[in-house]
Formats: sequence, C-alpha cells, structure tokens
Amino acid sequence: MSFNFSVLGVITSLLIVSSASAERYVRYEENGIVSWGELVDGTIHQLSDAPYLSGSRTGAKHIEGSVKLKAPVNPKLSFMTAFNYSDHKKETFGITKDTKKQPGLFTVPVSSIIGPEDNMVRPFGTTNFHYEAEMVVVIGKKAENVSLENAGDHIFGITIGNDGSERDWQASDIQWTRAKGSKNFNPVGPHLVTGLDYTDLNIEGRHNGIKSQGANSSGMIFNFNYMVHYISKYFTLEPGDVIWSGTMGDTGPMQPGDTYSITVDGIGTLNSKLVQGN
Repeated sequence: MSFNFSVLGVITSLLIVSSASAERYVRYEENGIVSWGELVDGTIHQLSDAPYLSGSRTGAKHIEGSVKLKAPVNPKLSFMTAFNYSDHKKETFGITKDTKKQPGLFTVPVSSIIGPEDNMVRPFGTTNFHYEAEMVVVIGKKAENVSLENAGDHIFGITIGNDGSERDWQASDIQWTRAKGSKNFNPVGPHLVTGLDYTDLNIEGRHNGIKSQGANSSGMIFNFNYMVHYISKYFTLEPGDVIWSGTMGDTGPMQPGDTYSITVDGIGTLNSKLVQGN
C-alpha cells in the first residue's frame, strides 16, 4: 500500500511540474499595433519582443477578448510535411514515391499564414478547397546540422494550423506553392504553448461541427524532432520559423460559409471560416 501511495505521489508531482512549466503566448493587434503577449488566466501581459527572443513583460495588460488575436507565429520560413501520417491517402494526388523513406518536405510563403480570427478565402474560379488539421512547431533557437538527439532543444513551442489546400491546383501544378501557399490559406493559432509533450497529443478536426479527422501526434511518420534534424541539414532554421506536421486521414472540400475547427490537447481550438474570394 505504501508503495502505491509513493508511486501516486511521484505521478502527481510530475503532473504538477508539467502543468507549471507550460506557458501560453499570443500575438495581438490593438490600435493597429501588433505585439506579443503572455496569456495568464485570460489576461494578456504585453511582451517587449517574441517570447523565443527573450521578450519580457512591459507592464501593459489587456483582457484577451478586447484585442484581435493574430497568428502566434512570425516566421521567415514555413516548412510543411506531405503524407506524414500513413492513413492520409497519397493516391488521391497521384503520388507514387515511397514517402516513408524521407519526409515529403516543401515550403510555402509565410504570407499564406493568417490569424485565428481571419477568414480563409477560396480563390475565385476554384471549387475544390480542402481543410487539413495539423500541429505546428515554432523554432526557438538557430538550428544548423542539428543532431537528432539535440533537436528538441531547438523547439520553442507548439500551436495549431489549418493547411488550406486547393486540390485541383495541387494535382495540376508542377509545384504545390499555389495550391498550398496562396494568401489567406493557412490559419494558425490561437495560442503558442510551451511545455507540452508534442510527441503525444490528440488532434481532432470538425467540419461544420462534425468530426472528420482525428489522430495522435505519436502517429507521425517523421516526428518534429526528426524534422528539425532533417531540415537543418539543408536549411538554416532561425527563431520563429515554423514546421507543420502534415495531416491525417481523409480531408474534404469546404464550401463558402463552412467552418473547420481543430482541437489539440493542451493548446485549445482553432476555428476557421471559409469565404469566397472575388
């Protein structure tokens, strides 16, 4: 009996430490000025810079609902990972390469990233715009030729992303830049959270309130640590750069007016609405 109580005590202590180590950050806009902030119990404490750049509290405070939340990322590089869950159907897009041998790495313009309160936009003349539930990690310090063992030291935190994808473009274009990286395609947010075990988090996507995707991050073929290790062989990752997880299962088309909600353990829910572009 004493052994059981001892084990319970250790587990409880670990949970307390894990909870205490988690911190939550946002980017927000007030009166046309975009700032970083630390979110504590619904109050945003303004920071002098990004948290991964050692930003400190300025003393200014805001209630979360009183400001517009922006994407809690500000990268120079945005890397995505194709077919990183085995149940995501690669035959849909005519892919024949073995995507388990190496990551299906590609980049998209950072201008495609929008905030959690912005609408996704389906371009005029397109009809096959899909959602993709994903997790996104933010790099915390410069990474070049990082070993797999040390890769986790370069990850600052994690957030949620919806990789909007125009499937007809994806199938017809030589590259996926337009299909995956057009403006207003990729909502991210609402919060950037540290201290989570990003190798074991549940992800759920709901299309108009109905569950359509679900997985655990442990099912990634190439996890985030490996992606940092792999990418840093060929590119220099700087603080603030982002890596997307890739999506799971089947995706589906969104129509203007549709919503897609992605929930990740410990982070919250990213809600996005699709509107029609001109």
